[in-house]
Amino acid sequence: MMPSKHSIKDILILVRGAGEMASGVAHDLWQVHFRVWMTETPSPMAVRREVSFCDAIYEGEKHVEGVVAKHIQTADEIPRTWEKGMISLLVDPEAKSREILKPQVLVDAIMAKKNLGTKITDAPLVIGLGPGFAAGVDVHVVIETNRGHDLGRLIWDGQAEPDTGIPGEISGYTEERVLRTPTEGIFEARKSIGDRVNEGEIVATVDGLPVRTQISGVLRGILRNGTQVTKQMKAGDIDPRGVEASCYSISDKARAIAGGVLKAILIRFNV
Repeated sequence: MMPSKHSIKDILILVRGAGEMASGVAHDLWQVHFRVWMTETPSPMAVRREVSFCDAIYEGEKHVEGVVAKHIQTADEIPRTWEKGMISLLVDPEAKSREILKPQVLVDAIMAKKNLGTKITDAPLVIGLGPGFAAGVDVHVVIETNRGHDLGRLIWDGQAEPDTGIPGEISGYTEERVLRTPTEGIFEARKSIGDRVNEGEIVATVDGLPVRTQISGVLRGILRNGTQVTKQMKAGDIDPRGVEASCYSISDKARAIAGGVLKAILIRFNV
C-alpha cells in the first residue's frame, strides 16, 4: 500500500545539529517550503562557520546562501519565526522541543559518529546521517556520508560505512588541508575565513603555541576566537583550489546528503 499524501506545509521537520552538514540539509528543506527548526548545544564549535547556522547562537542570526536562521530562546517562538521567513535555532541538546511540536520528521545531523540519544520512536520518520545509526533499529533510514560512489545513498536496512578518519580529498590533499591544535587551551585566530594563506604560515595560536598551515590555499573555515580546545582538535580547513567564493557556499558533500534526506521524506510521505 502506498503511503497517503501529505502537504509540505503540514510536515514539521526537526534537524538535530546546526553545523555544516546539518545546515546544508536544513537549507535545502527550507527552500522547498518545509517548516524546519534546528537544535544545538550552547557552545557549538563549527569550523566552516560561514555555512553553518549554529553561528546564530553567537550572532543572533546567520545567513547562508539567502536563507536565515534565527536563534530563539523557547520552543513557543518557533511558529512566529517561521512566519517571519526564518529557520528557528534553539539551544536544546536533548531535542526536548520535539515533545511540544511533534515533528513528522527528525533528522539527526549531529555527525558525532555515534548515536547520542535519537530513537526510532521520536517521529514517524527518523533519519540518521552517517555512521553510528542502524536503519530499522534506532532510525528508519540512514544516509551515507562518506565521499565516493555511495555518498547520499539511502540505507533502509543496515548501517553507513565506518568513519575512515581521513578528510575528503581536494586537489590531492587530505589530512594536509586540516588545521589541528598543538595543545589544549584557548584558541586565538590570526586569520579570517576567506583569507589566502601560504604553506608554513601561522594562522592561529593555542596558549602561545602556533597553528601552522601545511599547504597554501584559501582559509575555508576556522574556529571562533576564544574557543576552548583539546590537543589535535580540528581547528581549520584550507581549500587548495584557492577559490574564495567556496568559503561562503554549501559544499558538494552537504548538498548530496541533503538530497538524500529530501528523497527519504518524499518516499515516506509521498508529497
